Amino acid sequence: MADRSAPSVQSKRHRIAMVTDFGPNAAKDIACILNALLADAFALFLKTKNFHWHVRGPHFRDYHLLFDEQATEILAMTDEIAERVRKLGEGTLRSIGDIARHQTLEDNDASHVHPLDMLVELRKDNQLFTASLRRAHHACSEHNDVASTSLIETYIDHAEKRAWFLYEASWIGERPA
Repeated sequence: MADRSAPSVQSKRHRIAMVTDFGPNAAKDIACILNALLADAFALFLKTKNFHWHVRGPHFRDYHLLFDEQATEILAMTDEIAERVRKLGEGTLRSIGDIARHQTLEDNDASHVHPLDMLVELRKDNQLFTASLRRAHHACSEHNDVASTSLIETYIDHAEKRAWFLYEASWIGERPA
């Protein structure tokens, strides 16, 4: 008679990995790339929210609302990225410390940042994030990961739009630095 006891942890792990037809190396490569994007998305979200909380000046309402809208959009992508990693049968980020170890975007812990500097810094961060998204798209494409590349294409469009809005909001007759 067959043993009907609960499956072992090893067999459960095997079933999770079998959710996709990617080989284990491809799944690990893609997950590593996506986890790096996830860390930067969280870093960008927190910086955008920080600036939302601390913006001051004559354009307070406009910038406050812009930063909140952008932070909401960025946060929404984090769940999709993490769930994509899990669909590959891999693990994702687990803590603020884990995010800090993987992020490439710099934090801003200054007690005061001029509103125009906020706009410029977030624009540059969104441009850096876009460049990372393009590299991730290329790598996922090499693994023929259509699902990840499709998500990333949408994120590229959103990041470019955020950078454009930040550029236009910071325009004062000359190109910002």
